[in-house]
Amino acid sequence: MRSVRQHLARAAGWLGPAGTVSAVLVAGVVLAVLWPGVLTGQDPNAIAPSSALAPPGSGHWFGTDPSGRDVYTRVIHGAGQSVGIGLAATAIGVGLGMILGFSAGLGPRWLDAALNRVIEVLFSLPTLVLALLLVAVMGAGVRASVIAVGLATAPGYARILRSRVRSVASSGYIQAARLEGAGPGAILGRHLAPNSLWPLVAVATLGIGQAIVWVAALSFLGLGALPPSPEWGAMLNAGRLHISGAWWLTVFPGLAITLTAAVLTVLGRRLGRVGS
Repeated sequence: MRSVRQHLARAAGWLGPAGTVSAVLVAGVVLAVLWPGVLTGQDPNAIAPSSALAPPGSGHWFGTDPSGRDVYTRVIHGAGQSVGIGLAATAIGVGLGMILGFSAGLGPRWLDAALNRVIEVLFSLPTLVLALLLVAVMGAGVRASVIAVGLATAPGYARILRSRVRSVASSGYIQAARLEGAGPGAILGRHLAPNSLWPLVAVATLGIGQAIVWVAALSFLGLGALPPSPEWGAMLNAGRLHISGAWWLTVFPGLAITLTAAVLTVLGRRLGRVGS
């Protein structure tokens, strides 16, 4: 028990007050994603017309929607979709960014110049605008929105990784490893990759929260998940028609998006400080 307390105390000291609160909230989001039944035992799509548009109260903490569905239950179950979509989009962006970043950072000068121009052009476009263009080409839907946000965020990851790879590749310990006879594979696996990817971990943590916001924005515009899905952006889309008389339909999904993105941003910045 003492060892557990010591580890918790060290973690709290490392994270700081804001980081500790963020870690607790992230743990709650993870619980909602993996085991939503622990937080609510109701069906998110259960319809009860007699309870339609009930305001927040003891029976329905977050109120109900026009079909009588419990908003709290839908927000909890929507965490799996919203966070899952954000993770998938971030994974696509990071994966493509790693390919482009390592290719530009370790490739010949002509390849670096060509990829760098492409990265700079794509990076100059706002992420959401680029995602909207890609969705317009691929069509609306959850899969299209995930791919669009992933592709739109890839240039940012590629730009960061390229700069980091080039900096690490020119460092003294890489030169020493080459003089000792280490091959390209050993240098990449033992020295270059571990020292280049850590900043990307911190940025990707920030990127998950941003991806959740962007995917929710696409759903709000009717280009991603659609009602009756409990995805947070889709809930905002459905609630906007009743915003003047049933504020809870948009406030609580909006708070879920904002808090999740905020706590992931705090943790990402903390990871960035550790890696710097």
